[in-house]
Amino acid sequence: MRFRSSLSNDSALRNWGNESNLCGWKGLLCRNGQTFYGLRLENMGLGGKVDVEALRELSNLTSFSVINNAFEGPMPEFKKLVRLRALFLSNNNFSGEIPDDAFEGMRRLKRVFLAENGFTGSIPKSLANLPRLWDLDIHGNGFEGNIPEFHQKGFRVLNMSHNQLKGQIPESLRDKDRSSFAGNKLLCGKPMIPCFNYSIPPHPKVSKSLTPDPYSPPHEKGKNNHILIIVLVVVAVVVFASIVALLFIHNHRKKRLQPLTPGRKANSQSSAGFKEGGFSLQDLLRASAVVLGSGSFGSTYKAMILNGPHVIVKRFRNMNNVGKQEFIEHMQRLGSLTHPNLLPLAAFYYRKEDKFLVYDFGENGSLASHLHGRNSSELTWSTRLKIIKGVARGLAYLYENFPGQSLPHGHLKSSNVVLDHSFEPQLTEYGLVPVMNRSHAQQFMVAYKAPEVSQHGRPNEKSDVWCLGILILELLTGKFPANYLRHGKGGNKADLATWVDSVVREEWSCEVFDNDIKGTRNGEGEMLKLLKIGMFCCEWSVENRWDWREAVAKIEELKERDSADDEYSSYVTEDDFSFSVTN
Repeated sequence: MRFRSSLSNDSALRNWGNESNLCGWKGLLCRNGQTFYGLRLENMGLGGKVDVEALRELSNLTSFSVINNAFEGPMPEFKKLVRLRALFLSNNNFSGEIPDDAFEGMRRLKRVFLAENGFTGSIPKSLANLPRLWDLDIHGNGFEGNIPEFHQKGFRVLNMSHNQLKGQIPESLRDKDRSSFAGNKLLCGKPMIPCFNYSIPPHPKVSKSLTPDPYSPPHEKGKNNHILIIVLVVVAVVVFASIVALLFIHNHRKKRLQPLTPGRKANSQSSAGFKEGGFSLQDLLRASAVVLGSGSFGSTYKAMILNGPHVIVKRFRNMNNVGKQEFIEHMQRLGSLTHPNLLPLAAFYYRKEDKFLVYDFGENGSLASHLHGRNSSELTWSTRLKIIKGVARGLAYLYENFPGQSLPHGHLKSSNVVLDHSFEPQLTEYGLVPVMNRSHAQQFMVAYKAPEVSQHGRPNEKSDVWCLGILILELLTGKFPANYLRHGKGGNKADLATWVDSVVREEWSCEVFDNDIKGTRNGEGEMLKLLKIGMFCCEWSVENRWDWREAVAKIEELKERDSADDEYSSYVTEDDFSFSVTN
């Protein structure tokens, strides 16, 4: 309560002190609904002072987040909170230099998010020396100078982009993706362009143009010309990618668009919609863009709006059979959905040839990238359980809001589950079946791979449950489902569910589990319960397959640890898996 008294605009915390149960106070994080461990005060418009001395008296405080608020001034002395494991300050107005010793003594700190503030000066060496650091995001500030040598290994998140850093990237970070350093024009070395070390110091009035450095030794000028060519080629590629990302509006630059809030009835002439308080079409036009990839639905771009959010723009080329008014009304309905486990639809744009959907940016990537990507990370059992519970809640919300549709999601798979900074999942590409071309949906959408499609030629209300089951098995085994790769109708028995079924029948053991969670202490019983849930969701027979209510209820009952009277060795037998995933 003393900490709250130091804040301004604290109306979001009005239930503090009114609830008898501390864990019922808004923004307080508790384990098992009983033990306080953190503050998550995000998107609340809070300002004022962060009273570190008050926080210091919270002996159990290990996580502190004030993302997307209005705090300003220098960074508080968080080093006094030596038990802190996670610190999230992104999207505020903090500013100034961070002292070199600002993180000294915080040996437990694993996650530091300082993005989109006004920090300047050098990256603190005490930050680089944190022994357990595995997530670091400082993008969108004014950090300058050389990057210090980071001694940590196996960063899960690393983003230093869009600062004023310069010089050679230290050896310990040269294996990272170049996107981690984008927007720092004076950085060089792997994974960026090569750099050359000169013995002659730079002249104080060296030109900032792309012409060769006049103070370079004569034998290096040829190399500089070579670098100039590389730089020009890279710039040309980036410009081209940006142009491609914005082609969808080049014929409509001069149109004035009516801002639309989700649920508001659109003007019949409108071809685009945006949430109020978001961004304008012109903001999107001016944004820099990066091509993220091209899939069965079309291309995907990441757009960085100046002084605004990062967003994902998805271009769909297979909605040509839907009319303008039908498209607008359906997008407005999707835009009106609000749930913590749905990635919000921020905007939409209609053209006869193709359609564009703009989503909020999932800063931690997709579940697929963490399970199977080049930079895949170790996901603990507790994290995987958190993810699947969030997925189930998001799917349940869609079922409740689209009771008349057989496929409220239709395309549920690991690449369509994005994760935020705390690994909370959000579903994307949901609710698109009514506006997709039927032939394309049948060929590519995951729900059409369900067994009943091969039997009856069409999905039903349990086909999304089958997708949930495949996702559960993927999360537990770490194996990529062949189901995602098959084109056309489902029914192929050489899939993940069949493999799991065969292993369980032969050994009824924990051999199916991913190596990262195999041997989880006091958790094998709960893991096997989830495996059982996944297999019941994948039942070949629709009649025997669980419906969404039963699946969600069983998932919600799961715990991180086995209870004392529910030991894995005593309760799990082959009879527990006596059902069929094959015809």
